Amino acid sequence: MTLNIEHYMTGIGQRARKASRAMAKADTAAKNRALALIAAAIRRDADALRAANQQDLAAARDNGLSDAMLDRLTLSDKAIATMAEGLEQIVALPDPIGEISNMKYRPTGIQVGQMRVPLGVIGIIYEARPNVTVDAAGLCIKSGNATILRGGSEAIHCNQALAKLVKQGLAGAGLPEDAVQVVETTDRAAVGALITMTDYVDVIVPRGGKGLIERLIKEAKVPMIKHLDGICHVYIDDKADLQKALDVAFNAKCHRYGTCNTMETLLVARGIAAQVLPKLAELYRAKEVELRGDAESRQILNGYPLLKEAVEEDWSTEYLAPILAVKIVADVDEAIEHINAYSSQHTDAIITEDYTRAMRFLREVDSASVMVNASTRFADGFEYGLGAEIGISNDKLHARGPVGLEGLTSLKYVVLGQGQVRQ
Repeated sequence: MTLNIEHYMTGIGQRARKASRAMAKADTAAKNRALALIAAAIRRDADALRAANQQDLAAARDNGLSDAMLDRLTLSDKAIATMAEGLEQIVALPDPIGEISNMKYRPTGIQVGQMRVPLGVIGIIYEARPNVTVDAAGLCIKSGNATILRGGSEAIHCNQALAKLVKQGLAGAGLPEDAVQVVETTDRAAVGALITMTDYVDVIVPRGGKGLIERLIKEAKVPMIKHLDGICHVYIDDKADLQKALDVAFNAKCHRYGTCNTMETLLVARGIAAQVLPKLAELYRAKEVELRGDAESRQILNGYPLLKEAVEEDWSTEYLAPILAVKIVADVDEAIEHINAYSSQHTDAIITEDYTRAMRFLREVDSASVMVNASTRFADGFEYGLGAEIGISNDKLHARGPVGLEGLTSLKYVVLGQGQVRQ
């Protein structure tokens, strides 16, 4: 069976490599045409997509998947509309491929600059979230890459339905259908093959739980754009506007529980804690959020029905559930110190009206996204105007934060001369 999987994956890799060469030279009009056709097909076939999604959801419930995973798997009417809108937003974005920048004359008379080029073949491994199939396909098409998509077994029906629409769009625009291939087997050996196919795959982008990404970090031979955890913080400063603090801290936790940009730890300045925590507790109580507080916050929250004592492990836990760690800190210094010690360097926010403290927070918090007076839930490629995102990177090389079009490209040096030779 493993030999068959290896043969199957090698075939996919060879076709992707060939398609990547055609995609690298495809013009902007053809790529935009493909994206527009896919968006129209998603809207046209929304009922069929929902039916495929219901098959996946039924199987997922039978298999006892968690509420967080079911949430990620569900393809709502809004999610279908957002997929199509995301593709149309990518159409509207400038095509980065072929752009030449930083051209400078050297004393020898040559001009030296950099050209933006595709990465080549991108392997994307993800769990649940069928929208990733479309987001990834759209971004890879516009950035001139070929992609191999390996979704989780829990979303197999929906992913296959979406893959069919993507291939129709590519063919309609005169682009190779193999530019986007969805791995059709649910055998885990396919993942092992994909992450070691250095001859055919240039980059791996994992989208999934900690277990998946830990496995890939250990086994992958192909470079990765990744993040492991989403341990996000909101710090309410004692110079915060109370209403902003309530709105942001509630939204950051309760908008959706199962996402990597959901707040997992709330830090509150001592000077405002007695004022803001009881009001926040009323909001969290309506959503049955369990609070795990330090000694000071538990005194203020005494009487809250779902209150537990925070332990050391809570400060470094991504709950993906209605659970929130709460800690009172002296000031912005202690908040920054705590965040840099426990954050996964994903997204962290400060609520304050003090400009100097806000700027310090932006400079000193070492995360991929840092925010002032805004919910961490905005850390998303669509919300950042990237059209969609292929993933989020906590790394510091190549791409950091939500990865959109530019993150799927590289730069090569170009030299323009008039016959110069080196002396």
